[in-house]
Amino acid sequence: MGEPRRPDPEQLLRRVQAQEREESRGRLKVFLGYSSGAGKSFRMFDEGRRRRERGQDVIVGAVQPKASPEAERVIRQLPVIPLRPDSAIDVDAIVRRKPQVCLVDGLAYDNPPGSERAKRWQDVQFLLDSGISVITSINLQFIQERRDVVEAITGKTVSQTVPLSFIGTADELVIVDAPADFCMDHARDGDGEDLVRKQEQLMALREIALVLAAEVVDRQLESYLQEQGIEPRFGMQERILVCLTPRTNPARMLESGRRIADRFHGEIFAAYVGQPHLSANDQVSLDRNLQMARQAGATVVTLDGEDPIDTILKFAQSRGITQIFVGHSMRKGPLGRFSHSPVDKLLAKPQGIDIRVFPH
Repeated sequence: MGEPRRPDPEQLLRRVQAQEREESRGRLKVFLGYSSGAGKSFRMFDEGRRRRERGQDVIVGAVQPKASPEAERVIRQLPVIPLRPDSAIDVDAIVRRKPQVCLVDGLAYDNPPGSERAKRWQDVQFLLDSGISVITSINLQFIQERRDVVEAITGKTVSQTVPLSFIGTADELVIVDAPADFCMDHARDGDGEDLVRKQEQLMALREIALVLAAEVVDRQLESYLQEQGIEPRFGMQERILVCLTPRTNPARMLESGRRIADRFHGEIFAAYVGQPHLSANDQVSLDRNLQMARQAGATVVTLDGEDPIDTILKFAQSRGITQIFVGHSMRKGPLGRFSHSPVDKLLAKPQGIDIRVFPH
């Protein structure tokens, strides 16, 4: 037997430094919303309430001026350290109080001129370095490196931002999904086209948020492996299946699928379940969609089966598909409802596969 391998001194140093940071630094949890009003602040305060009920010392360090009624009810159940007269977090009072957990809303706020730290997220960083765990919330548009792309989608401009590098230090990142009826509430005074546009925006924003969260996890994993002296030998795999029909417009589905597959070094498939007796116009549309899929680099397959949804799911399971993209006309039936449609059947039988519906 050979001599046991001695630990690399640099690896040992990284492990010790990581352990020291873990023991002295507070933990950071971020609730990330991709649309205003979806409830990220309520989720944050409600988690604080539940932690306090379990015996943790939880305080509120910052509340936004216009909290929702639901959030206000939860805040009244928690001790609050008031903001300073200039509306900055009273960091000194929080450090003296030394709670286990501090809840901070409005992470992207700027501090008043002359403050010790220019940004609220820097105050949070100081609290973490002081050994206080922080739970906070932020909308996607306020992350500096995502501001421009979100502005292009929503048309809304913001000036106060938080760098992605700080979000990347989070020990836990939670994406707050918009409820199913969220876009309907926002389009109630409009028409079907307003609803379609809102859903398209939400899906685009959700995708950006999911990719951002995956990037954070990737960096955390890479950092951990480096600290442990382990060479990464694997990557996250996404396998996207875009469902084609003669009447589907697959451009956005293929663009989105290609982007996700490239990001995660994954694969993209495009599948069509054969239909007998297609009209000449439908055949032309189908051929165009298949060609579009090939140009996007998708592996194109034609499937045979009596039940299209069962056929798609059987293929997806055989290839390890992680996401299925399907188009749906939002102008049929009640707004936003897929009841009794093939999409409804697909959503009812995902079996661990993420289903994304693209309105058109």
